Amino acid sequence: MSSRPLVPGLIAEGEADEGFLGIVISRQLRELTWMSPYAVDVEATEVLSCDREHMVTALEELAADCHLLFTHDDERERRRRDGVRYHSHYLVPVIGLGETEGWLLADPAAWAKLEGSDLSRLPARPRDVERISDPAGVLATTVPRRGKPARDYFEYIGRNIDLAVLAQVPAYANWVAETRNALKGLGYL
Repeated sequence: MSSRPLVPGLIAEGEADEGFLGIVISRQLRELTWMSPYAVDVEATEVLSCDREHMVTALEELAADCHLLFTHDDERERRRRDGVRYHSHYLVPVIGLGETEGWLLADPAAWAKLEGSDLSRLPARPRDVERISDPAGVLATTVPRRGKPARDYFEYIGRNIDLAVLAQVPAYANWVAETRNALKGLGYL
């Protein structure tokens, strides 16, 4: 049986998107398509960083190569919470990711594997990351003190965060549900 490719695309807002979200998106899509009646080959997330002015151009560029697009724009997401949208020219589902900075802090076990991490400011329950008023500040105090900026750990956390733990964050669970619906609409599920 031949496999059906699934190429995700991400319009990134910053460094966390590229190092963390790009990896988590591919991992979550593999989890979602595991029960597909077809063999699905989820490829690495294609990532483009752009500002709001160039969003449409970036969407068009990614839509040419990707089956499913994700956007991360915190400011726009605060104003709009309407789930799956479709890009007008290519009918590629575009799913907003909302505010995701706190997602990096949802799984203390992932940070505990890094010697020198300070877990004292991480919430006991994953869903409580949404209550953190300054996730960047908490992240800065959590990372190991090795002279590296926080962004140097984003890829590691993306590869090692437990997706079941992350799914306890309401916004993440909502995003997974939207993504599942989009995959059904595209015939992957």
